[in-house]
Amino acid sequence: MKNQFSLEISQPCSENFNQFKPTLKGGFCDSCKTEVIDFSKMNSEEITNYFKTRSSQDLCGRFNTNQLKTYAKTSNSRKKYGFWSGMALAFLSIFSFNTSQAQTEVSNKAPEKIIKDQEKKIKVKGTVVDEMGPFADVSVVLQGTEIGTVTDFDGNFEFPKLLKKGDVLVFSYVGLESKKVVINSTNSKVELKVTMKSDTSILMGKVAVKKVYKSKK
Repeated sequence: MKNQFSLEISQPCSENFNQFKPTLKGGFCDSCKTEVIDFSKMNSEEITNYFKTRSSQDLCGRFNTNQLKTYAKTSNSRKKYGFWSGMALAFLSIFSFNTSQAQTEVSNKAPEKIIKDQEKKIKVKGTVVDEMGPFADVSVVLQGTEIGTVTDFDGNFEFPKLLKKGDVLVFSYVGLESKKVVINSTNSKVELKVTMKSDTSILMGKVAVKKVYKSKK
């Protein structure tokens, strides 16, 4: 049987996570002088692994409301595959390899124009609004990096780095639903208008970890 534990926010916090100094696991809060762990981007397995050795440690975290639930501590033992399962995996590997080769050959034969379009540098600016109008201090970050900016008092922003087609900008603010915008244009200048919506699914604060039960051997 599996050991279980539940998570809840014992002391909700109203600080602005977007204004925290970024850390490897979240952000540093100057008010309480502690690191706030961003669990909102983790899946159930990652959350479980994090708390395996931290069940009694006080910490602050940022969660989606649907993550505040009961988790099972699973073992890391590997599954054993039978003969036919192994054969299926072998065939799948061969198929994946052949598919990868085919895709590589096609991409190598891509027209020069498509390659040039993908390499074009694009200057991006725009305005962020919500139901009430222009919205200030919204974080605008290039997905997969820490490069970004924030909107000004009138909701305007100009991204500090030239982008290329296919890049993704992530717009976020505590209390609003995060939004991703893919740069699809190949023009040298792109102007965006992004509408944000209220989000009540994010909670942040001191985390309470409660053991539900411990299996008896």
